[in-house]
This record gives sequence, C-alpha cells and structure tokens, in this order.
Amino acid sequence: MSFLSDEDSYRILKLLESQPELSQRQIARELSVSLGKVNFCLKALIDKGLVKARRFSRSPNKKAYLYIPTLKGIEEKGKVTLRFLAIKQQEHQELISEIEALKDEVGKLSKV
Repeated sequence: MSFLSDEDSYRILKLLESQPELSQRQIARELSVSLGKVNFCLKALIDKGLVKARRFSRSPNKKAYLYIPTLKGIEEKGKVTLRFLAIKQQEHQELISEIEALKDEVGKLSKV
C-alpha cells in the first residue's frame, strides 16, 4: 500500500497532462523533489491505474518512457484538485489569522 499525498498526486498528474514525455529525472527537476520521490510517486500512480508507462519509441534512449494519465487518472486529478484546493484555502485562512495576530502584537509593542 502506498501513501501518496494529494499534493504529490496533483503536481505529478498536472505535469504529466501537458508533458508525458518527461523522464523521471526531468519530473524531479521540474517539481524540485528527489528522483527517488518521483519514482515512488509514479509507481503508486501506475499501481492505482492512474498513469500508464509506455516505451517512447522515437526516443534515442530506448529505455525512455511516456507517462500518460489514464481516463481514471484524469478523473482522479479532478477529485485531488478539489481536495488540494480545500487544504490550500484552509492554510490561507490560517495564515490570514496569524498575520492579523502578528499585526496586533506589533501594534501593542509600538504603544509601549
């Protein structure tokens, strides 16, 4: 059983939608994560049936793969996007509250 976060799923599926020909090394570079993490995430996405790996026949590197989101993967990306958005909105609200608290604290300090 793999434990793939919504953020990891979202970021990789989004990238592969537009650039399925990227190598794992290129994906890692684009997402600023380790090659090992990309390998783990792609394996999990493939195991879940969300991505297919096909050999890229026109590549000079005969070991190159295309990582193609499946229909199920595209549907899952929509669901993941909604969950990821909800998380980011919650984080945003928490940051707003924290900023307001800091402003209040600074205001109190400046009156001293």
